Amino acid sequence: MRTLQNLLEAAAAVSTPLAGAHLHAHLLRSGLLHSAHHLTAHVLASYPPGLARDLFDEIPGPTPRLANALLRTHLRAGQWRAALLLTPRLRARPDAFTLPLLLKACSMLPSLAHGRAVHAVAVRSRAASDDAFVAAAIVQMYARCGDMVASANAYGVFENPDLVLRTSVVTGYEQNGLAEEALEFFARNVVGQSFTPSPVTLVSVISAAARLGDVQNGKACHAFVLRSGLEYKLALANAVLGFYTKVGSIQAARRLFERMANRDVITWSCMVKGYVQSGEALNALRVYKEMVKACVQPNIVTLVSVLQACALTADVEEGRRIHHIAENIGCELEVGVATALVDMYMKCSYHDEAIRLFHRIPKKDVVAWAAVISGLTQNGLHDESLQVFKSMLLDCHAPDAVTMVKVLAACSESGAICQAICLHGYLVRSGLCNKVFVEAALLDLYSKCGNIESAIKIFESSTEKDVVLWSSMIAGYGVHGLGKEAVALYQRMVASSVRPSGVTFVSLLSACSHSGLVQEGKQIFNDDSGLRSNAKSRASKCHSRSPWPGW
Repeated sequence: MRTLQNLLEAAAAVSTPLAGAHLHAHLLRSGLLHSAHHLTAHVLASYPPGLARDLFDEIPGPTPRLANALLRTHLRAGQWRAALLLTPRLRARPDAFTLPLLLKACSMLPSLAHGRAVHAVAVRSRAASDDAFVAAAIVQMYARCGDMVASANAYGVFENPDLVLRTSVVTGYEQNGLAEEALEFFARNVVGQSFTPSPVTLVSVISAAARLGDVQNGKACHAFVLRSGLEYKLALANAVLGFYTKVGSIQAARRLFERMANRDVITWSCMVKGYVQSGEALNALRVYKEMVKACVQPNIVTLVSVLQACALTADVEEGRRIHHIAENIGCELEVGVATALVDMYMKCSYHDEAIRLFHRIPKKDVVAWAAVISGLTQNGLHDESLQVFKSMLLDCHAPDAVTMVKVLAACSESGAICQAICLHGYLVRSGLCNKVFVEAALLDLYSKCGNIESAIKIFESSTEKDVVLWSSMIAGYGVHGLGKEAVALYQRMVASSVRPSGVTFVSLLSACSHSGLVQEGKQIFNDDSGLRSNAKSRASKCHSRSPWPGW
């Protein structure tokens, strides 16, 4: 019997259905199939889901162990919905092992309705309040389904939550973008209850700190990692590395990276991406080349980041090499990689190649469309950019606010007032017109199309005037030679407690230059706004146009 069980276990471990079939036949001949359920469970594990279901249906009075084996077979195959649909056919009362399996299927779909039903079963059986394993599965299920209120409530029902359960809540908050709640829960229910955080806990806490840009808490976690001697945990080291790159501490990230004895593709990708985000494209390319020398296979994140670096440096040759690698590993037309390739070719002025690649993308998302629209505009092909936008609408893709800003930029370069009015109408109908950065782009569009009156209406009707909107209106006045109005608006801006930016200052000096308001320009230049250095070039231009050289 033990030899037979060992053979069955080996068959299940290596996932050999043929070996499982031979052993299944042996059990049938020996009459053990319906009695030796511990052996039959191994047969179920060795079969693909369809065959396992057929075998399970033949067994009279299956035990929870067999039901769990059948569920695991489906979960291993990624058949989450099929696993849930099996529930009425199990014919066995769910036990403490069945419930987490069903909850995992609910999490992976995700299906909140099914999850609530399984939770109700767990409550009736008291497993939700008595079994830490089941409780953790419930908390994780609600978190994966995006219902952190229910997740926290499920945690609160359990009388003596262990570190695993507490960590599940922290992770749930972080993965749902509730970084502040994650840190608060960690402080109150982990540190505050004298629990020593595990590496898994720390990964979630550091990720939450990175989301918030919370340098203090992130560094505190890093210090704890060092004191605890956990820096050798690769996942934890990668989380710390990601934290430093996201908060802009690229030098701290570099020092940590250089100290890491073990590096995986996540480590390398994080460093490449960090350099790109910091504007250090050449360093990003250098690290990527080191990664290649270390024989680490790049993933999609790596390729996207390297392509962004190529775009920043206009290095089309390196970009082509990355394109070739993407082809070889079969991810050239994955939408993220393809979009990065389109952007790279556009910024290197190879717009024909970018367009050809764009048309080959099987599943274009809004970011891919936006990359083409923006790229064509940057290459001076404004009419073509607007044609792509029309194709986007005909293809039933709804543009987001960012895409519309790029479309407005293309239209502003063409100076077509009729198109401007049509786009304005579309923005109103789609509900995108209430975003301040869209208002700024629309204002700029009307200004460049010669309709300063509409630009003024947009500005005055805006309920949230930020520095960009103020600056755009000042620039609009300048384009139309309305220097006095620009100066008056600047004074309104200062009085409204909105701090001018360098762009504001430059736009205002330009308006003074175009209108011959030399004294006003001098007064603004001498104003102690802390922005003088950003406007020196414009000020000198204004000075050169002055009829009084001694100004």
